[in-house]
Amino acid sequence: MKLSLAAGDLTHQKCDLLLLPVFESDLKDAQKPAPPVVALDQALRGLVLRVAAEEKFKGGADQALMLQTHDRAQATRVLLLGLGARQKFEPEVLRLAAGRGIKAARKVGAATLVLALPEARDLTANVKAAAEGLLLGEYKFDRYKTAEKDQPAREVRQASLLLPAKTAKSRELAEALELAQVVSEATNWARDLVNEPPNQLTPSALGEHARQIAREGRLKVEVLDRARIEKLRMGLFSAVAQGSSAPPVLVHLWYQPPAARHAGKKPVVFVGKAITFDSGGLSLKPTDSMVEMKTDMAGAAAVLGAMKVVARLKPPFPVHAYLGACENMPGGRAYRPGDVLVSRLGKTVEVTNTDAEGRLVLGDVLTWANELEPAVMVDLATLTGACMVALGHNLTGVFGADDAAVWEVLEAAKSAGEDMWRLPISEHQRDSLKSEIADMKNTGERWGGAISAALFLKEYVGETPWVHLDIAGPATSPKERGYLAKGATGVGVRTLTELVRARAGTGS
Repeated sequence: MKLSLAAGDLTHQKCDLLLLPVFESDLKDAQKPAPPVVALDQALRGLVLRVAAEEKFKGGADQALMLQTHDRAQATRVLLLGLGARQKFEPEVLRLAAGRGIKAARKVGAATLVLALPEARDLTANVKAAAEGLLLGEYKFDRYKTAEKDQPAREVRQASLLLPAKTAKSRELAEALELAQVVSEATNWARDLVNEPPNQLTPSALGEHARQIAREGRLKVEVLDRARIEKLRMGLFSAVAQGSSAPPVLVHLWYQPPAARHAGKKPVVFVGKAITFDSGGLSLKPTDSMVEMKTDMAGAAAVLGAMKVVARLKPPFPVHAYLGACENMPGGRAYRPGDVLVSRLGKTVEVTNTDAEGRLVLGDVLTWANELEPAVMVDLATLTGACMVALGHNLTGVFGADDAAVWEVLEAAKSAGEDMWRLPISEHQRDSLKSEIADMKNTGERWGGAISAALFLKEYVGETPWVHLDIAGPATSPKERGYLAKGATGVGVRTLTELVRARAGTGS
């Protein structure tokens, strides 16, 4: 889809579908509606306000109203999109509305659309949000549906963001649009990775994707095999990987700015959980829980997606990404409950549940990444069902002992429009990880499971400012919502991008 900025009269926009986001207050006062609504209503000879009243459309969030213009305007159809209360507005509301709009466009076969941006103090943020909503909302994963390949395409080819009246195009707005396109492309790419079936996205295939990113973005990359992993004394990672016939890979992908620009600057480090399929190992999952476990590498997908954007942003400091990719499978060589493993850090771990494998792999990978002495290190992992129980499908759990680092990530998430919530990392929970025969166990009691998992990871980061994002809930969406399709969401790409932009001084 080609996306551009436009200016001019709302009623003179020639397109198949005109999207008009409206606030509740834009319609509440029938004597004095908002100017865009008035202009459109006049062009359609009173149809807009009359049908809105008849259909009880009040501009509430998630409400929508479709109208045919009958050639009384240049647009063939008009779709009013509710934004809710103006005083509660934030760019994410517009992002969601734009996503609903482009899904509606596909249903009616619109090839061209125009989205009229609402008046706002921060028009730049609205341009970025609206563009992302359209680009993320058009996403679909259908490469394995052979029957649909013979169907005529119902896709939007051209979309324009119509600036509010008396607003001129500017370089700042154009840059916001360009950034939205880059970030959305990377997010949709990450969604593809998560949606891929596990027989296609193996650990080796994930390593090839990292190599491709390096080639395209002129980044540096190392993809290490099982022998190199063992040579690095990654006993936790090696144990998890040994039950599968698919060989593991350890990926290190990084951006290095010109020497003069990064002298003395510590790197930003991202670590992604990359279990390409998780059967639970010998602590086998139930079938219903296992069927979606191709998504257990969503953290890695987000990190790789973010690195695609980093290659375009070129920040004045190094950015490194690490992934330990493997499958967690049962078999004659699989690691067992009761085994004692030795980590790269030298800590010993008693295995009490082979389905708590992600923290084991992350423990070794975090240790290796931490040897860079990062300025800040962020890991993303579909780590615990306990975090889903606490926060549901839409919120990411945020853990970390360094308040400044946690606050920095939360601010980046807010700017990106991704919902995150800080949870405690209480030392009182550490007792549940005590082992009688090793330094620690890999699982504690059922209660506070997300905290226990975060505490386990904390053992491997030392004093580094570190933030753990448990994305078990928002990594996938159980249903279509706004710009989200059912399935992978690409959560984390936007937040990591905003974190880098903020540190580079280019963020909002």
